Amino acid sequence: MQAKTVSLRTDEALFEQTRALAEASGQKRSEYLRNAVREKNARVLAKHLAALSTELATDHLCFNESIEGCLAEGID
Repeated sequence: MQAKTVSLRTDEALFEQTRALAEASGQKRSEYLRNAVREKNARVLAKHLAALSTELATDHLCFNESIEGCLAEGID
């Protein structure tokens, strides 16, 4: 796999905080930032999947309620 480059512009405070935290964790800045982006991506994806799951559950409940009265029809 060929690595791609992502450029990030930031203010001095965020740069210094990131540098210090990467150093404190024993990581290079690039690795620290890759991990941060991966974690953020995972949180956003989980939030999106939860929203879709809720939407699907709501649709399923509405469908079940709409056919509930029909199930007994025609049964003697």
